[in-house]
Amino acid sequence: MGTVVMGKVESGSVKEGDTLLVMPNKTQVKVLAVYCDENKVRRAGPGENVRVRLSGIDDEDILSGFVLSSVARPIHAVAEFDAQLQILELLDNAIFTAGYKAVLHIHSVVEECEIVQLLQQIDPKTRKPLKKKVLFVKNGAIVVCRVQVNNLICIEKFLDFAQLGRFTLRTEGKTVAVGKVTELPSGSNF
Repeated sequence: MGTVVMGKVESGSVKEGDTLLVMPNKTQVKVLAVYCDENKVRRAGPGENVRVRLSGIDDEDILSGFVLSSVARPIHAVAEFDAQLQILELLDNAIFTAGYKAVLHIHSVVEECEIVQLLQQIDPKTRKPLKKKVLFVKNGAIVVCRVQVNNLICIEKFLDFAQLGRFTLRTEGKTVAVGKVTELPSGSNF
């Protein structure tokens, strides 16, 4: 029968008979069928919402945020990455610094995260890095920082793939920052 997953084709295509990887757990699967709306189709391309029936994996081995990926060029699976953030509105008395915790929302992933290091502050007018070492930032600031999550998540650099490289940080249900992934650790595919 197979396991049915739902999602959106972000790039490439998916067709019956394809052998793909489920990332980040690196399980190789075979596509048994592809459905757009209620109709079985031969192939689905970018922008299409699909249901895909897979063999080689069980329901309990798939979570929201997992990505079907090419075997030749799998999506990056990371627990840490660098990002440029635009701080929108921190909660009262909150300071955005190393150790700041929030909830990361990127494509369909919702994961707790921690800012482990502020790397540089960006001048909002010139978009150039400021020279001074940055210890904390306030509302309206643009900062490059290192973000760490507890579990592996599937992401790409914003410049390589915008849909899988932009995110929001939320605290207590409020969006405190928007960001884009700027760097991934080397060797992050596996």
